[in-house]
Amino acid sequence: MRVKYLAIAGILVLGLMPGAAAAQVRSPAGSGWVGTWAAAPAAGVAGTDNGYPNFSIRNIVHTSAGGHEVRVRLSNAFGRTPVLFGRVTVAVAAGPDTPQAVPGTMRTLTFGGDREVTVPPGADIVSDGAALTVPRDGDLLVTTYTPTPSGPVTYHPLAMQNSYFTRNGDKAADESAAAFPEKTAVWHYVSGVDVRGTGLRGSVVAIGDSITDGANSTWGANLRWPDQFADKISARLGVLNAGISGNRLLLDGGNYGVNALARLDRDVLNQSGVRTAIVFEGINDIQQTPHQADPNKIISALKQIATRAHDRGLRVLGATITPWKGWGSYTPQLEETRQAVNRFIRTSRLFDGYIDFDAAIRDPADPQRMKPEYDSGDHLHPGDKGFTAMADAVPLHRLRHE
Repeated sequence: MRVKYLAIAGILVLGLMPGAAAAQVRSPAGSGWVGTWAAAPAAGVAGTDNGYPNFSIRNIVHTSAGGHEVRVRLSNAFGRTPVLFGRVTVAVAAGPDTPQAVPGTMRTLTFGGDREVTVPPGADIVSDGAALTVPRDGDLLVTTYTPTPSGPVTYHPLAMQNSYFTRNGDKAADESAAAFPEKTAVWHYVSGVDVRGTGLRGSVVAIGDSITDGANSTWGANLRWPDQFADKISARLGVLNAGISGNRLLLDGGNYGVNALARLDRDVLNQSGVRTAIVFEGINDIQQTPHQADPNKIISALKQIATRAHDRGLRVLGATITPWKGWGSYTPQLEETRQAVNRFIRTSRLFDGYIDFDAAIRDPADPQRMKPEYDSGDHLHPGDKGFTAMADAVPLHRLRHE
């Protein structure tokens, strides 16, 4: 699924307000961390071999579960040199689509007790915990300051919402929106946020492609199907989106990320508190060039994902591939591949259950197509209503809560 993305681009925000940083609070030792938000690292930003020296980037992320303590995951997965984070902060956003922080919520994070941390190429890190009341179904501001050259900059290309940045030094602890005059349509460095709180029971991780990533949903509205699914379930569970637009099971794809098997550990199995994995991949193996017309190769990759997740004690739900008739690369022969994979997903005892996304959004009058009211218009990606139907199709009784 080819989708357009925007790297950093400048838009002026007027006004000036001094920022203030609250004291950072160390978390006690112990377990109980649950993922509340995630974005799978996909690639390095083109043209950033020198990194973003002297940039502060304020990533806006949307929570699925709340808590009283927070920590942040950062990634240099696609960097070729170490990256120094001079300061990393987290705060509650003052409203939708704003880099303004709620006064008094700014926390400067530490890493093993130190404010600065250097992340080797290919590595991910997690911060110490900080006391913060994290809202459920709300926005957080995760800000990174990188004082020195590095690169390339690891990012997630399709955020479907704005974040903000400045090229003018360490503004990570500023509460002010005025400190961040430029916009970006991607997430840089940040790959996850975890929370701890009373009654949290774990997280659900959905690994997928652009349909999971939320392509063609309403910008800034958090209407991806995992977001809408999170709105429907118990506040005790976090929902993590490990979708990457264009991602495949069997082949790497540049900005479309490494193949699902290669990223499974980082993006699914190692997530905090994960109890259930939802596997929704395969259409790009079929529809992208080179086309994978042999369903057995796709099925073999799905079997590997299920086996590896079961080895970690996870419950695994397979999701049927959604209709795509009308998309440019559709052919009846490739449609047969999709149908064969879906038959496996519906009947395989390897999964602990399945989600019939195909049945949820197909047109009864022409089952190879999406219902017109669910189609975003390109005949491959659902729109907001289609994502609602997909969220409704997830069988809640199949989730692991213990």
